[in-house]
Amino acid sequence: MIQRISKFIMKLLGWKITGNYPYQLKKKLIIGAPHTSNWDFIIGVLVKGALQDDLKYIGKASLFRPPLGWIMKALGGMPLEENKSISLVQKVVNLYGNNENLTIAMSPEGQRKKTDRFRTGYYYIAKGAKIPVLPVHLDFGNKRFHFLDPFYPSDETEKDLAYIESLFVGIEGYRPEDGL
Repeated sequence: MIQRISKFIMKLLGWKITGNYPYQLKKKLIIGAPHTSNWDFIIGVLVKGALQDDLKYIGKASLFRPPLGWIMKALGGMPLEENKSISLVQKVVNLYGNNENLTIAMSPEGQRKKTDRFRTGYYYIAKGAKIPVLPVHLDFGNKRFHFLDPFYPSDETEKDLAYIESLFVGIEGYRPEDGL
């Protein structure tokens, strides 16, 4: 039922899902960009419903408190407790280590404002957890949520990061002026 509703709403909005979603990968880290608006989250929730896969996102624990915390969890949110002795990257690597199946979606920019480069946390999460990065275009210009091929981090960090960023050049976000 959720799948049908999600697909129907996406169709009404003129959006389509393109590319191949790798259901066979039990663990993966989705990076969606450009992230320029709260609309990205709404489109992501619709895609989650349309795919019928258990996609998660992470957020600070305070976002999951009443009165709206139950909605955040129902939409796939996973709260991360603040603990200054363990980095965010290590916390997420630990989540992957403690779960047989886990797909987390995040923004490589880390914010909706204009950035010149992606942050690198997503890369080190994938590398530490030994999982692929699944790049996704949030292409508002063409109203496409496009899955690219999974990418496995190598030992050439700078080359990998440059390649991943290059995949998103020219993709139009909700606010094109805030994209790469």
